[in-house]
Amino acid sequence: MTLIFIRIFFAILSVIIGFQIGSFIQVGDSNFSMIGSGIGLLIALTIIIFEFVMRRVSVRGLSSAVFGLIFGLIMAKLVADTLTLIRLDETLLYSLRVVLTLIFCYLGMIVAIRGRDEFNIIVPYVKFSRQDEKNELVVLDTSVIIDGRIADICNVRFLEGKFIVPRFVLKELQQIADSNDSLKRARGRRGMDILTKLQKNPNIDVKIHNEDFADIQEVDAKIVKLAKVLGGKVFTNDYNLNKIAEIQGVKVLNVNELATALRPVVLPGETLNIRLIKEGKEYNQGVGYLEDGTMVVVDNGRRSIGQNVQVIVGSVLQTTAGRMIFGKLPEDVKRERNRH
Repeated sequence: MTLIFIRIFFAILSVIIGFQIGSFIQVGDSNFSMIGSGIGLLIALTIIIFEFVMRRVSVRGLSSAVFGLIFGLIMAKLVADTLTLIRLDETLLYSLRVVLTLIFCYLGMIVAIRGRDEFNIIVPYVKFSRQDEKNELVVLDTSVIIDGRIADICNVRFLEGKFIVPRFVLKELQQIADSNDSLKRARGRRGMDILTKLQKNPNIDVKIHNEDFADIQEVDAKIVKLAKVLGGKVFTNDYNLNKIAEIQGVKVLNVNELATALRPVVLPGETLNIRLIKEGKEYNQGVGYLEDGTMVVVDNGRRSIGQNVQVIVGSVLQTTAGRMIFGKLPEDVKRERNRH
């Protein structure tokens, strides 16, 4: 609404100024006041349309171009001043100044735009903060937003810093929410709800980042690139994105690794209370699950499927798919001890 008001105010001022300038022009009895008003309005509309077109231009790319332009002007000035030490014709010297200015300004802008990702001192990446103040940036990917556990982690204040949601991640989330597939649509809407919860959480700071890397197609690659530019971390539960980020030297916060690390330690000989829900792969086995999803395989547990039983842990196996616990029923353990 504020932008609309500014545009209207600018157009009115342009009409008034055009009217004033037109009133100064007198050709016979003709008055150009109204013509000046029309020209002022036309110029205002042209500038507003140009402003709409400029919305596609990256602020960081524009700031990089300005930096390169200033650098080019400085270099052209230095080289031109050096040429004044040589006895040259004034007309030739003036021409050389113009040519050098054009060349160095062009090269400076091109080099700065191509290398804009490495210009960490360029707006909007200038950060003014105290030396003892820690302000980490965490870039969220689509999968971790849809996963939803990030909201619970933030509620207990386990994470600190500023969360960055890239505009292209938000766009991908909206595309999933608008999918024809009912499952994808439900996941996308869940992600939008989780993002809304994060924004309403007073303990964290969530910002939508508008930067997009037009030369990169993959969303995962864009996330890693943005994290490198901002000097932040990537928050994900995507295995492939995790590996890509680690290869490129970007720190990763993985929800699945956190969940694995927080699983309770179970030692052989301990007793678990568990409900057996299905048969195992081997003969007469029963299978149940702990609250964290760990599979518990019980020998001779088939007859107890559908019941809560006491299980004595025999061994713990860590696999790439997760952790598995093998145990036996107390009566079977007692029977084996009596045999020995």
